[in-house]
Amino acid sequence: MEFYTLLRQFADSWMLLFLFTFFIGVVVWAFRPGSTKVYKDTADIPFRHDDAPAPREDAAKPAGTKEARA
Repeated sequence: MEFYTLLRQFADSWMLLFLFTFFIGVVVWAFRPGSTKVYKDTADIPFRHDDAPAPREDAAKPAGTKEARA
């Protein structure tokens, strides 16, 4: 039996079954009960700190300097 044919048969049978089982496992894990709180907490990470944004570089320099006039 050729090596390519052997790999092709393996991919068509056992690897397909393994990947399908892995996919179903990931879907079940993602939608498991109680995971909603974890996902909402992760989604709110950018909004946790309501600090003012950093000042722009040109706004931070005094008006009389060369860099501010340029």
